[in-house]
Amino acid sequence: MTDVAAAPPGLPLPRGARPGPPLARGALARAAHHRTDAAWLEEAWTRARVVVVDDGHMLVRGDDPPELVYFEPGDAPQGERFFLGEDVDGTVYFAVAADVTPLPDTRRVTLRQVGHALPDLPAGLFITAVGLANWHSRHPYSPLSGKLTVPAQGGWVRTTEDGTETLWPRTDPAVIMLVHDGVDGPDGRCLLGCNAQWPQMGGIRRYSTLAGFVEPGESAEMAVAREVLEEVGVVVDDVAYVASQPWPFPGSLMLGFHATAPVGAAIVVDPEEILEGRWFSRAEIGAVLRGESQDFGLPFPASIAHYLITEWLG
Repeated sequence: MTDVAAAPPGLPLPRGARPGPPLARGALARAAHHRTDAAWLEEAWTRARVVVVDDGHMLVRGDDPPELVYFEPGDAPQGERFFLGEDVDGTVYFAVAADVTPLPDTRRVTLRQVGHALPDLPAGLFITAVGLANWHSRHPYSPLSGKLTVPAQGGWVRTTEDGTETLWPRTDPAVIMLVHDGVDGPDGRCLLGCNAQWPQMGGIRRYSTLAGFVEPGESAEMAVAREVLEEVGVVVDDVAYVASQPWPFPGSLMLGFHATAPVGAAIVVDPEEILEGRWFSRAEIGAVLRGESQDFGLPFPASIAHYLITEWLG
């Protein structure tokens, strides 16, 4: 097993791009042309850096920033292999889906816990590995014929053993939106909801942006308006796309939006989904983010919900 003190440099953002949500960082060349070259993949495995993904977890060391633990190919546990890509120096990265036990000075973590703190390259490795592992674990059989499937093309497809069917990874589009009143300054307010399924921590409720899956026959903007109306009974307009972020829990792409609603719009929640909906002022949100108030909780920093809120706050 080896690990590195600093992650290798990743690929630059496209010209004119600016940093976006924490997990929307593409610092890895996926090198898709290698996926169908079995001989190249076998040779590349022998010189690869390997991460092990275990039920959405990986091993890290340290805190500032946390560093992924990389295994030598010969030390990696047995499991399905996924070719993740290459960095700008040509270093090859694979993931293995297998059980992993924390080693000395390491800990087992999820993307929710450390995704926002990882440098771009390891963040991309973590996200991609978890997304692929989740997809493979859910598709051992063909949904068309029920035939057993096996990984192929470096882990980017699954095929039936007789080669007659091929399955590709699927990503489910979901919308996530910060609804606000369009008012500038500290008195401007946003609408957040407390999910009915979320546990309370020390009696403190956590509030976040509203979200939901895009339905068949729907645009993302239509889904925003529908979900807000269904969950809190508020009609929105001026729906504006902000940014997107992969969310492999188990396999979503979160499409982030801002939307406006009339000042003081009444909230009528769907109790099956939302325990409570509230309007919060910028002053209230800022106080919680600065640690000056603990009246309520907000989304964790790795989430696009946190990004949408801080973009509005700024």
